[in-house]
Amino acid sequence: MLKIGLTGNIGSGKTLISEVFSTLGIPVYHADEESKKFLDETAVKNEVLKHFGYGVLTTGHEINRRSLASIVFTDGQALKLLNSILHPRVMRDFHKWADGHSDKAYIIQEAAIIFEAGFRSDYDYIIHVSCPKEMAIDRVIKRDKMDGHSVLRRMQFQLDDAEKSGLSDFVIRNDGSEMVIPQVLSIHKKLLEISAKRNDDIASGAVDA
Repeated sequence: MLKIGLTGNIGSGKTLISEVFSTLGIPVYHADEESKKFLDETAVKNEVLKHFGYGVLTTGHEINRRSLASIVFTDGQALKLLNSILHPRVMRDFHKWADGHSDKAYIIQEAAIIFEAGFRSDYDYIIHVSCPKEMAIDRVIKRDKMDGHSVLRRMQFQLDDAEKSGLSDFVIRNDGSEMVIPQVLSIHKKLLEISAKRNDDIASGAVDA
């Protein structure tokens, strides 16, 4: 089984692309969504309160994600600190989840900051969803009802789209210049072939399992 990272900057449309892979029967782990669940764990909540204070609590004594976001997306060190709390837990959960899908040719983790977080080595291949900055900003403004300045603040903590494209094994262009489904199908075919060859090599003893 291959472990594939699916990444892309905010507004690139990586979640939409992950849904296309899902329709092909490929299991997808949504890291950004899963990370939010960890904020409900007592140990994580205590860590967050220790570093960010009780001002990030709701009246119901839960972590106020909006308040926390307003802090970390204006302070690079605060964002690194929050990521150091959440990311190791997410990756452990991902690998445990992946073990439950070992019968698949490949599985995908959708995550925004694979390169920025230093997790490239956790995957066999990386797919990057590419989109021009201006188009991405417009998408997020319409989708999340955010203002352009807030979107730009979040973008400043992500690598440039061109840099991510250069670091990735596959690039899907989601800018309207070409249809995305044929691009996904082409990558899907290649990954199935790579997985099949690896399994053959393992069976023949050419490589270790």
